[in-house]
Amino acid sequence: MVKLNPFTMPKWGIEMAEGTIAEWMVAENAPFTRGTVLTLIETDKITNEIEAEADGRLVRILAQPGETHAVGALLAVFSDSEASASEIDALIAGFRPANTSFEDKTDIKPAEIAPKPAVSIPDSTQISPQARAKAEAAGLDVSQITGSGEGGRITAQDIDQALAPAKAAALKGPLPNSPDSPVAASPMARRLAQIHSVALERLTGTGPRGRITKADVLAAATPAPVPQVIDSEVEILPMSSMRRTIARRLTEAKSTIPHFYVRRRVRADRLMALRKALTGPKPSINDYLIKACALALIEVPQVNIQLHGNNIHRFPHADVAVAVATEKGLVTPIVSAADTRSVAEIADMMQGLAQRARTGRLAAEEFRGGSFSLSNLGSFGVEQFDAIINPPQGAILAVGAARPEPIDDDGAIRIVPVLHLSLSCDHRAIDGADAGRFMAALARLIESPQLLA
Repeated sequence: MVKLNPFTMPKWGIEMAEGTIAEWMVAENAPFTRGTVLTLIETDKITNEIEAEADGRLVRILAQPGETHAVGALLAVFSDSEASASEIDALIAGFRPANTSFEDKTDIKPAEIAPKPAVSIPDSTQISPQARAKAEAAGLDVSQITGSGEGGRITAQDIDQALAPAKAAALKGPLPNSPDSPVAASPMARRLAQIHSVALERLTGTGPRGRITKADVLAAATPAPVPQVIDSEVEILPMSSMRRTIARRLTEAKSTIPHFYVRRRVRADRLMALRKALTGPKPSINDYLIKACALALIEVPQVNIQLHGNNIHRFPHADVAVAVATEKGLVTPIVSAADTRSVAEIADMMQGLAQRARTGRLAAEEFRGGSFSLSNLGSFGVEQFDAIINPPQGAILAVGAARPEPIDDDGAIRIVPVLHLSLSCDHRAIDGADAGRFMAALARLIESPQLLA
């Protein structure tokens, strides 16, 4: 006997609600062995490989590449041998996704649940499936309900109105239009015409004997839709799951976090000279900045935080999240305990983290959390910018490209490479004085790079 197994969207972590099929690695109706990578599933930040737990055959693919499905949704059907189409169709028809939500399920004693009256709705009743389910669940007798759907069909909205608590009658006043008007129109049509400034005399009624109805007035009051003209050369790309998550999180961060910004110039000539004098592999300027940020965070712990509701979490080590651009969006892998690592160790760690970020293979602990973020657009020639805070962190540093600028060097004016730094802070948890002290500590470390060794 053929054994069929449904393959559903897995759930990784309490926050995961959906995933996107990136690619099927096994063709439909093809056999596979244990350990074979079956598919790649993209979540908010990473792409996961799904391996076969046993030998089998992929007999039906239901979710196509690029499609996004909720956790628990049926994606494909596996079997231990070839299966008939009818057997597969039967499994699909009878499949019911498991409840993967984390809703609060308060214990209720059986005696506290009032039994719902049984109701039987004849099959001949003109009622939509959704309305039938609602009525049966509520024990509602639909025989007295006049349907508002086509041909008098009872709709779900009719059931909702029948179940809604009755409202007390309120006097609205006389109709604005006299019923003695020579125009034949329903009372509702007259009231709507007055509200929307529609001249009944200009309408052609579609009701019995040419009577103007509510629908006629609403049609006249609703402006005609403007046709959307799309250039044939425009490429329309749907947002990936990662891009949608980035959009949602940044919108929430910008609209709910009171940002304030502290900006400062720092000379970078000494740091660049120190790096140039090294032999062998040279850490990047960004690697030195990670180390400088980490040491400044330890010196000013008020900035080395996360904000959770009304609680501020302060950390003993500086876990610096570093923005890395990928084809699918921005990812922020974390250099954990960066204050305890040498610049060379940070460089090696960042090389591996950046590679895994661009291929979507970061482990969850490598990009979740962090006590501070660093975003450097200097490699793109950007001179200065402000960054959006990555919650629940309390601050993020934006760094631009070093450019020659005049500075005061012990009373002499010199032209040296200068970095423009911009610190974005959450004013709910960080004060301006804290931000100022952090920037002062950071500037001292960058301008005295021997302190970073």
